[in-house]
Amino acid sequence: MTNEFQVVYHNIDQTEAISEAVQKRIDKLERFCDHIINGRVVLDCPHNNHHKGKVYSVTLEMHTPTLEVRVNQDQHDNHAHEDLYIAIRDAFNAAERQLKSVDKKHRATPLHQEVEAMSLETELPEAESLLDEEEALDEINSEAAA
Repeated sequence: MTNEFQVVYHNIDQTEAISEAVQKRIDKLERFCDHIINGRVVLDCPHNNHHKGKVYSVTLEMHTPTLEVRVNQDQHDNHAHEDLYIAIRDAFNAAERQLKSVDKKHRATPLHQEVEAMSLETELPEAESLLDEEEALDEINSEAAA
């Protein structure tokens, strides 16, 4: 897929380090889920936290052919999110958990059962041909005996 991600900075200066951190997390998601069509990451630092310091907010949206994943990490009471990198980590971890839970729900049967079913399907035609040969031999033997 094309895997286009848009990164938007609100009230935050764009730096190479922040861009690398976001791109690293995007690459990890793409390795985990190879059918991501596009996505958007919004990094924000609201102005209204004068008493608590800067608490960062990260919003993540991803689109796959079957699913739309949205994560909004604006926890104004979480002092860990005073560090932008931790806020980025938490948002992408939440997105990964959502993708994993959807992946588990969409699996109808475990992989080992699918392999067993496939091997049984390949064995059945051979078994039927053996039965046909035995029936033909039985007919020939019964005709020869009569």
